[in-house]
Amino acid sequence: MKKIAFLFMCCFFFAFANVDRSEPSLQLALLKYNGGGDWYSNPTSLNNLASFCNKFLGTNFERDYATVEVGSVDLFNYPFVHMTGHGNVVFNDQEAENLRMYLLAGGFLHIDDNFGMDPFVRVAMKKTFPELEFVELPFEHPIYNQKYEFKTGLPKIHKHDDKPAQGFGLIHEGRLVCFYSYECDLGDGWEDQSVHKDPEELRIKALRMGANLVQYVFGND
Repeated sequence: MKKIAFLFMCCFFFAFANVDRSEPSLQLALLKYNGGGDWYSNPTSLNNLASFCNKFLGTNFERDYATVEVGSVDLFNYPFVHMTGHGNVVFNDQEAENLRMYLLAGGFLHIDDNFGMDPFVRVAMKKTFPELEFVELPFEHPIYNQKYEFKTGLPKIHKHDDKPAQGFGLIHEGRLVCFYSYECDLGDGWEDQSVHKDPEELRIKALRMGANLVQYVFGND
């Protein structure tokens, strides 16, 4: 476990270090899960987030994202994993344990409710961390105050049920291991403009919040 955590720390360092930029050094990943939910929705979102972070944060991500199954050992190759969808999410015992080990070893999971996955993802993450509850993060939390400041928390990208956007976290021994964006739909805002035809101002807000997540994960001590 300590060896894996050390490898993650090395990845975090090289994400922002002054290294050779001729070749990408890191890759964002999309989580593939079972249960019938469309884990593959928003196919252009992570590509655009990687490009945005490379331009404005100085990261060195590959533009194309990886797809990784929740129960695969390959999960440990990706310090930042994104999860989205509209429906059911099911983790079996091995998958829940693998995700738990990944997060305890230093990995980070961003869950973005694309609409309709809330009741399912809460059950799945409770299986992963039975001892933890999602807590709403205060607006003063560092995740809202990285390169870009969000004084009122998450931006509201899509209407959905017309509820306010909320950011929840799972915190293990003082470390935020999972950030859950609810009633917000950051991933839709990251997609190509032609997909949802969101105003450019709204897309920029979504991408800036995404960049904050990346900077928090890769630049946070």
